[in-house]
Amino acid sequence: MKKIFLFLLQLCIVLIGWSQVSKMPAYPLITHDPYFSIWSFSDEANASTTRHWTGKEHSIEIKATVDGKEFQLMGKRGSESVLLAAQNNLTVTATSTHYQFTCDQAIIDLNFLSPLLAADLDLLSRPVSYIDFKASSKDGQHHKVVIHVGVSGDIAVNDTSESLQISEGASNGIQFLKVGSTEQKILGKKGDDVRINWGYGYLASADKNTRLKIVDGKFLTADFQLETNSLKNSSNYVMVAYDDLYSIQYFQDNLSAWWKKIHGSIEQLLSTAAKEHTSILAKCNLFDKSLYNDAKMSGGVQYAELCVAAYRQSLAAHKLVRGKNDEVLFPQKENFSNGSIWTVDVTYPSAPLTLIYNPALLKGMVEPLIVYSESGKWTKPFAAHDLGTYPLANGQTYPEDMPVEEAGNMILLSAAICKAEKNFTFAKKHWETLTQWVEFLVKDGFDPANQLCTDDFAGHLARNVNLSMKAITGIGAYAQMAKGLGDAATAVKFNTIAKEYASKWIGMSDEGDHYALTFDKNNTWSQKYNLVWDKLLKLDLFPAMVYNKEIKYYLSKQNEFGLPLDSRKTYTKSDWIIWTATLANERKDFEALITPVHHFLTNTPTRVPLSDWHETTNGKKVGFQARSVVGGYFIKMLEQKWK
Repeated sequence: MKKIFLFLLQLCIVLIGWSQVSKMPAYPLITHDPYFSIWSFSDEANASTTRHWTGKEHSIEIKATVDGKEFQLMGKRGSESVLLAAQNNLTVTATSTHYQFTCDQAIIDLNFLSPLLAADLDLLSRPVSYIDFKASSKDGQHHKVVIHVGVSGDIAVNDTSESLQISEGASNGIQFLKVGSTEQKILGKKGDDVRINWGYGYLASADKNTRLKIVDGKFLTADFQLETNSLKNSSNYVMVAYDDLYSIQYFQDNLSAWWKKIHGSIEQLLSTAAKEHTSILAKCNLFDKSLYNDAKMSGGVQYAELCVAAYRQSLAAHKLVRGKNDEVLFPQKENFSNGSIWTVDVTYPSAPLTLIYNPALLKGMVEPLIVYSESGKWTKPFAAHDLGTYPLANGQTYPEDMPVEEAGNMILLSAAICKAEKNFTFAKKHWETLTQWVEFLVKDGFDPANQLCTDDFAGHLARNVNLSMKAITGIGAYAQMAKGLGDAATAVKFNTIAKEYASKWIGMSDEGDHYALTFDKNNTWSQKYNLVWDKLLKLDLFPAMVYNKEIKYYLSKQNEFGLPLDSRKTYTKSDWIIWTATLANERKDFEALITPVHHFLTNTPTRVPLSDWHETTNGKKVGFQARSVVGGYFIKMLEQKWK
């Protein structure tokens, strides 16, 4: 009966009417990790050159010759003799980006699939994307269609001045072209606005009739023919892959990607990826529908589109790495912020996505920071900010600490992991460290001194009311874990402290119709996004009036592109808006706060991978792009899952 029920459930998901995203600031094409990440920065695929998320050209050129006429599908047209294909449709799902073009009497479907299924570590880790093609006839007649795919060797260098080595090969029924930098300085470059220049990129095909060749000493190209009147030959695909050899350095040890131990070589992985092509497409299609429908049920259509837009970006800002003892390590790169690796206050906002789909990934973000303290390498009474500068994780490199921010983050994330896993094993394993951090919060967290928090771009702030709320909910979350571990006395002690602090917080921050930015008040306000954990973890520290008063006030402060972060500036953080909106008990209030964020998604004039820091007055990016923190958009889904 259980199997029949699951089958019917899946069938219902497939049959439910569902749409996906058709407008984004930029469109994910190949998205695996901070280095292997290629996007289209324009609505029309043939209006611009494809780029790495940083904006540097990582060109994918796709053309189709139909009955002797050449059409540009993707990439900027290089010759007036090439016709521009008419783009009929563009649809983005969680794992794929689909285009449809008309080229005279032929219709060509083009699909980019990066199978980032978070629940499947093997599949998530594989650095292989599929580019699928299908040709059909508009007039029912036979048309000869030849597809030309070109991938630039720039994918293997930091900048175009570096020399390339290109070769061709075949293995296990797969033919491929391979490109890499001549120097091959493995893990030799760190920083933010940089691209990989070690390891090798691949263009591969399982079709023996596909012709691979090197063009202009730089482009890996594949040509194959499709027949519009034959189902047998009407579709084909190529694979684009990257073997980085070593992914990160972790306290002086060079570590490889998760997939290496499973598949051994990239050649073997390509063979497996080809054999599983059809089944992976089906898995991803089912997942895409499920994610969209779950998000729609949680927060409406606009919310679902925001989650779809965020999914691949968030995961692809990480790298899934295997530790020396087979532990899951999931560092992120702090993209276009400062290039840090394993940043605690970037993990914190991104956590809802992994809490929903695979808490093991969140542990792979959180636990290395705890181990850093437990090893004695980090000796301060609060958590470190980071473990280095990507891809070198040898200890904090950020020049300033965020004491209350990071201690609160780590305790809240630990409690969230325990709730997601429905046991307290994680807390028990690291109880001594968590205890040290909660004692710091009790001492220094309620009325914080002048210090940075995760919104450090806004500068230092003393007596930060929202940061105080993080400390209070962190203390309450520690009490919850103590109760789960059977330590009733400790649970009562810290829960009492948290409730006393919450009561004091209400009195000290109350400004009548809202709560202040700092305990100094002065008619200020801010988003109290940290309050969301009181709701999600059911800590019951703050009464309903706090939630209701804040939401009512926020609704009066919105601009065209969203709710400002606080009263100091008109800019905002979109992840925090969605956390703040989740405080609302009425669906209409949640949707009212979400609508301007969706407006930003579809109307921002800044054409780069989704930014989480933008102006609410004009929708322009202020800073940051392609960051993992958009995983925070999933917090409303997490609330629904935990109900």
